[in-house]
Amino acid sequence: MSNNISGKVVVITGASSGLGEATARHLSQLGAKVVLAARRKERLEQLVSELVAAGGEAVAYQTDVTRADEVKALIQGALDTFGRVDVLVNNAGLMAIAPMSDVRVEEWDRMIDINIKGVLYGIAAALPVFQQQNAGHFINIASVAGIKVFSPGGTVYSGTKFAVRAISEGLRHEVGGSIRTTTIEPGAVDSELKFGSSHQQSRDFVVDFYRQAIPAESVARAIAYAIEQPADVDINEIVLRPTVQEF
Repeated sequence: MSNNISGKVVVITGASSGLGEATARHLSQLGAKVVLAARRKERLEQLVSELVAAGGEAVAYQTDVTRADEVKALIQGALDTFGRVDVLVNNAGLMAIAPMSDVRVEEWDRMIDINIKGVLYGIAAALPVFQQQNAGHFINIASVAGIKVFSPGGTVYSGTKFAVRAISEGLRHEVGGSIRTTTIEPGAVDSELKFGSSHQQSRDFVVDFYRQAIPAESVARAIAYAIEQPADVDINEIVLRPTVQEF
């Protein structure tokens, strides 16, 4: 029985750990051909080895999403290997929590470069392919912090995730018809995201907050749900958080 995932070519950024890794494992088990991207090449190659050993089809490309040329090369690599791209999961992200009064401008720039521009570079690389195919699916990872501002500390991070939601909704409106757009907005999910803060007090708070986190597989299942729908059904937004999470 077809699950509408088997055989699809899925590109995943930030695939070396956390949500990206869990999504790669889950979709590979469901028969997807996965193209994994991250900066940590060894982690990617190890994951590819595991997926292939389990009978899956997987390749890896070392990619820095803050570089448009590298993201373009990633999509081209997927095309060269599998002949098409069905889904792009824009998952790479940075959460550097710190008070605004610390004016950590370099961290602000880094979050904007990864969380916003990284998503835009993914769209820029994949959209022409999707339009030529007359089919495709963007899945952009935002956050509950993109629905409600996480402050003090997460103001700029929230700004980047509000931007992802706005870009996703505009993209859906502009290119919908044969191209689908899904925004996933997770709450506390177990991943390396919680270690992104260099401000020690904020880092301690975040690590403590994440004690209530749910497994990364929770998000992988939400992503699979969006992909497996028939082509005429577009799941636009999924918000999920631990049952006990108040924020």
